[in-house]
Amino acid sequence: MIKSISFVIPFFNEKKRISHCLNEVKKFQSQTIKTEFIFVNDGSNDGTELIIKKFKNKKIKIINYKKNMGKGFALKIGVLNAKYDWIITADIDMSVPLKQIFIWIKKKFINKNCYIYFGSREHKDSIIKTAFHRKFLGIIFRIFIKFFLKIFIKDTQCGFKLYKKFIAKKIFKKLTMNKFEHDLEIVLNANKINKPIIELPVRWSHKKNSKLNIFVDPFKMFFGIILLRYRWDNVKKVN
Repeated sequence: MIKSISFVIPFFNEKKRISHCLNEVKKFQSQTIKTEFIFVNDGSNDGTELIIKKFKNKKIKIINYKKNMGKGFALKIGVLNAKYDWIITADIDMSVPLKQIFIWIKKKFINKNCYIYFGSREHKDSIIKTAFHRKFLGIIFRIFIKFFLKIFIKDTQCGFKLYKKFIAKKIFKKLTMNKFEHDLEIVLNANKINKPIIELPVRWSHKKNSKLNIFVDPFKMFFGIILLRYRWDNVKKVN
């Protein structure tokens, strides 16, 4: 069913983690699936882009812009420039390895009636290696989004997601949130056009040099959810 995939991978000052990512790209091989890897440089200034360029892989494309805009914006740019039939968004740390897609295909999780699949760390069959504080923050986050946004998906924030191209472009084109909240806006936009999201199991492991700040980010998340709720309410009033 899947004959071609565009991988969209955003980055901002990831010099410490880019080598592992590029090794994953190098190991990703398929005789049947065409691939392209779109790295979106979200205003980096630490030389990450130069490391990617030295990698010299014809399947890799780099999109650059100077100002740091946020992961949501970077993914939007990458998705809108993707050319293949399916699009996978992935994190630079490769907490979910790229070969996860082969497992989904082998187990026939991808079907012709659904166009959006979220990797889910909360799926009963997922294999997860993470710290307690991350699990705790995840629980609080799910409570917030259920209450404020009526989102009942168990894991909206796992970076490994699969979309049919025409649906991805339709959803990402309408994104207004540039930070972590973009994942939630994707769910809201998908619900609006009646496109179900299927959560699938992943093998996920925490990587070093994470940019998560457990003292600051929970507050950012809370205010981000409130802002998205406010914007979404205004959209519904206009429509």
